[in-house]
Amino acid sequence: MNRPHLLDRLIGPGWPDLSTPEAVRTFEATPYADRIAARSTYEALRLGASANPDAPAIRFLPNADPDEAPIVSSHAQCLARVTQAANAFHALGVGRDDVVSFLLPLLPQALYTLWGAEAAGIANPVNPLLEPYQLVEIMKAADTKVLVVLGPMPGTDIWEKVQTIRAELPSLSAIVAVGGARVAPAQPIAAGTPAPARADDGLAPSCDFDALIAAQRPDGLASGRVIEPDDTAAYFHTGGTPGTPKLVRHTHANQVYQAWVIGLMLRIGREETILAGLPLFHVGGALTTALSWLAAGGCLVIVSPSGWRSPAAQRNVWRMAERYRPAGFGGVPTVLTAALAAPTEGIDLSSIKVAFAGGSAIPVAVGRAYVERFGWPVREVYGMTETASVHTIAFQDRPLRLGSAGHPVPFSRVRIVKVDATGRCIGDCATDEIGVVAMAGTGCFSGYRSAQHNKDAFVEPGWVNSGDLGRLDAEGYLWITGRAKDLVIRGGHNIDPQPIEEILFGHPAVALAAMVGQPDAYAGELPVAYVQAKPGEQVDPNALIDYVRARTPERAAVPVSIHLVDPMPLTGVGKVFKPALRWDAAKRVAARMLADLSLPGLQVDAGAHPVHGSLITVSIEGVPQGDRAAIAKTVQERLGPLTIRHEVAWR
Repeated sequence: MNRPHLLDRLIGPGWPDLSTPEAVRTFEATPYADRIAARSTYEALRLGASANPDAPAIRFLPNADPDEAPIVSSHAQCLARVTQAANAFHALGVGRDDVVSFLLPLLPQALYTLWGAEAAGIANPVNPLLEPYQLVEIMKAADTKVLVVLGPMPGTDIWEKVQTIRAELPSLSAIVAVGGARVAPAQPIAAGTPAPARADDGLAPSCDFDALIAAQRPDGLASGRVIEPDDTAAYFHTGGTPGTPKLVRHTHANQVYQAWVIGLMLRIGREETILAGLPLFHVGGALTTALSWLAAGGCLVIVSPSGWRSPAAQRNVWRMAERYRPAGFGGVPTVLTAALAAPTEGIDLSSIKVAFAGGSAIPVAVGRAYVERFGWPVREVYGMTETASVHTIAFQDRPLRLGSAGHPVPFSRVRIVKVDATGRCIGDCATDEIGVVAMAGTGCFSGYRSAQHNKDAFVEPGWVNSGDLGRLDAEGYLWITGRAKDLVIRGGHNIDPQPIEEILFGHPAVALAAMVGQPDAYAGELPVAYVQAKPGEQVDPNALIDYVRARTPERAAVPVSIHLVDPMPLTGVGKVFKPALRWDAAKRVAARMLADLSLPGLQVDAGAHPVHGSLITVSIEGVPQGDRAAIAKTVQERLGPLTIRHEVAWR
């Protein structure tokens, strides 16, 4: 078995030529269905383990310390644990269409849960940092049958969250705890044993993960299930309004394709290492990293239970790279940005040949810093949960264009289209004309679990509406120009935040930057920026505005104000969480508009609203009942011209 790609039945000992569009078309002349050697994620893991069963599959660093002895699982051990997890879920009554949700940090057990759940039924990885009401919404939408959760332990509140919501999950039949105080039943649940009955209080019983899987056979699926490529493998939550979370349905074919194409495009060698720090509730962590490397016979070095969110992992990133010798370094752009601040003096990074990132656009200044400082090309990737992650990439054997997301990977397609008010395609854009990015191909999903979300999911049958704006240049390079919903609309003029953010990133004192729309009674919106300074640096907001003004010809795009924040609000996977910035901008505006009312105890806040999307709340204390109508009218007169809704609350 000297083939470089375990999931491709036809690739020989060398990697194929993909250096030109014509070479890609030649490669695609053999249908993907004739190439792929795995029909399911479970089979992909089995193929990865077959290359060298004794080679390490997972090295886990509990403390993000490169000097600590890692907890190691070989490929054979990893596959056995996945099999045991699948059999444990089967013993708990999980079948092909049943859902196993999990709330876990980045532990080896989380990987076993993810792939075991997909082998037994359907996995639903959920962000454990979400609020309890959000967890309920997502797990209800998925119709969760079994929940795997981090057990009670100091420093985390996951177990406590679950205790507050378990009664709100009527479909839940069992809770399985990983670690923490022992919550296992007196006897482990063996294969074929009926699932434990509900307790006297009617709640789902709890049991211990390690004890549960230890009782299962490790050498095959007890269910006898034959997993088909079109079977549902997982639901991944993405966006949605409160009460109606979007659950992206992935088939096994979608996910295996991602592992296949990443192995192909990054040329992942057997026993090759990757520093893994993205969470498993994100497709970049679950598929682009974990499944791709394991299916290729590679090794995941899990940098910490909290991944790259760990300050120690960020601080020690290059020392970990020196010890474990990865060929590439990747993550989301904020990971690349943070790594630039980590010390490198005296550290051998000669193993690394390339950097790559996706999830949001890589600032050109960051890409340039990697090229100039390390000499590594920075390969930007682009995709979304709905495309099972990576859909385009900067190809290895083509000229690198910093700021571009490259070209579609084999068996995938991209168009730039014009859409009508309903989101339907009314034509293709010309070269370099900005429009909506639409995607089709083997990795693309067929729709959300809830049909109500599918009305604007596709610009036409088979073509996913990304919600992103972009253009294709004369050489076919894709350039993402912004999110359609991130546009700042100033007096009818559309302003793309990304060029301004790139300018801000170019300032030597700026670590993170984001621009959003601030509500304005006259213009509708005005551009404002938020900046986090680099450690030890001082930033003058007015001087920074002058810096931007001198570097952009678009006067309307210059931020009217810049606010310093530390830390910048980020999502669970390290992207800037722009809704929080929009709410802060709205709060500031409303507070200024009401400042001269001199009302005692007046407080202004802004946040998400299930109907209006966003809402300004004006809270006033100690006003007699008879005076409230007049004050509410005054507030309405002041804030009424803003497009964002508002309400008055009395305390």
